[in-house]
This record gives sequence, C-alpha cells and structure tokens, in this order.
Amino acid sequence: MRAHRSCCIRRRGLGHNAGVELNGEKVLLRPVLDSDVKKLDKIVREPEVAAWWSTPDDYEEMLAITLDGEVIGAVQYEEEEDPEFRHAGIDIFLTASRHGLGLGTDTVRTVARWLIDERGHHRITIDPAVANAGAIRSYSKVGFKPVGVMRSYARDHTSGVWQDALLMDLLAEELV
Repeated sequence: MRAHRSCCIRRRGLGHNAGVELNGEKVLLRPVLDSDVKKLDKIVREPEVAAWWSTPDDYEEMLAITLDGEVIGAVQYEEEEDPEFRHAGIDIFLTASRHGLGLGTDTVRTVARWLIDERGHHRITIDPAVANAGAIRSYSKVGFKPVGVMRSYARDHTSGVWQDALLMDLLAEELV
C-alpha cells in the first residue's frame, strides 16, 4: 500500500467532493482537515505503516479515517474516466495500534460501497505488497480476489529494492 501512482487519465481523491462523509459500521470517513496533517504524518512514519507507505506530498485528496473522533489513518481513491476501462482503485493506511481490529476492512468496505452505489463503478482494484499478509486478508474479507502478481511493481522507499504487489479486484456483485 503506497500513495498511488498514476499513468492513465484519472480523477483522484475527494477534493471535488469536499463535503462527503461516509459512515462505516465503526469508522467515519471525512475530508482531511489542516489540523489532521500532523497526526497523519506521524501515523505514516510508524515503522509498521512506513514499511508499506511512503509519505504523501499532501493529504488533500484523501479522507481521514476517524474512530470516535480520533484520526487513525487515511484512505484515497482514484477513478479511471475512460468509458472503455472505467473502474476505481483504493489505497489505505491505518495506525499500527488499530491493526487487526477490523477497522481497515470497515474502511475499505465503506469506500467500495460508495464507489459502487454512488459513483457507479462495477470494478474496484487494490494493490497491496505481496508481503503484506494482513492487508491481503483484510481486503479478501470485503470480497477482493487476487488477480495476479505485479512483479517489481513499487520501489521500497527505504531500501530502494523493487517489490512485488498483488493486484486484487472486486466486482460490484462480489462486495461482502
């Protein structure tokens, strides 16, 4: 899970939907406020998060993941606008102290449901590092299925070594 790279025509983030709030079963997703940036910078630098994410240039195209009013991470999405290839992608990071509690799963499910029901997407992708077993388990609980390994997909920002990623996708009717 890293800040998304873009090679195609895409509409990214929620900047164009600044008033959007999405309620999950446990989490509330809302636009990132200036007052959230310090907390998000701290989270993305936690060793367990930094292993998979590089620090974003900014957070304005993300939604803050909040639990009981506390910012615990961020999620972003991207949309392919070409009608022949229309789909969306999701990326997420969550503070290590909240891993394993179902909050990432709730977040991904909430964003996926919104992308399908409100934005009209039939397919959503996500691309965790092959070694990120926790993320892969979480996404599988939402209904994402492995498509294939993208070899040498992303350069590790600390070691410089190219790492493989698992391309996973979810069709609208598979959302759990």
